[in-house]
Amino acid sequence: MEKLLIIAVTTAIVNNVVLSQFLGLCPFLGVSKKIKTALGMGGAVIGVITIASAVCNLIYDFILVPLNLAYLNTIVFILVIASLVQFVEMFLKKVSPALYEALGVFLPLITTNCAVLGVALTNVQNGYNFIESVVAGFGTALGFTIAIVIMAGIRERIEYNDVPESFKGMPIVLITAGLMAIAFFGFSGIL
Repeated sequence: MEKLLIIAVTTAIVNNVVLSQFLGLCPFLGVSKKIKTALGMGGAVIGVITIASAVCNLIYDFILVPLNLAYLNTIVFILVIASLVQFVEMFLKKVSPALYEALGVFLPLITTNCAVLGVALTNVQNGYNFIESVVAGFGTALGFTIAIVIMAGIRERIEYNDVPESFKGMPIVLITAGLMAIAFFGFSGIL
């Protein structure tokens, strides 16, 4: 149980997928304008990464390794992730059309979100079993959600501040992301 807690904290905060590994920046920067849409994207990413971690682990352990096809893991994982994102997209369109519209093009971008593939590959690289893979996936997705919600909160506040003309728009967002990365770097010595 202690190992699972360490994996969860490490993946969520210490090795935050966005702010430490710099994976998943496209949806992080694109959907972080409002807290509501950031939470929606975070929820979708939590679902996709957690399920993808579980499914990819099972496919790797019970199909690819026994058949000596482990070298195909990247291609297989991409196909699994793309399928899962399609299911999430259909689910959100049916259950929450407003959130589906708010996420817009960024929802299909979860498919190309390198954070999702990065987690699946990292789980294999670290030799995690099924439970550890699911915990690592959930922790990573939770860390992504924490980062995107913090960024959305900051961006909502920046909107009402007097920002110099040359820093308006994406420059101030990138500076903010850099400062957040520096702040999260402080967690690196914890575990």
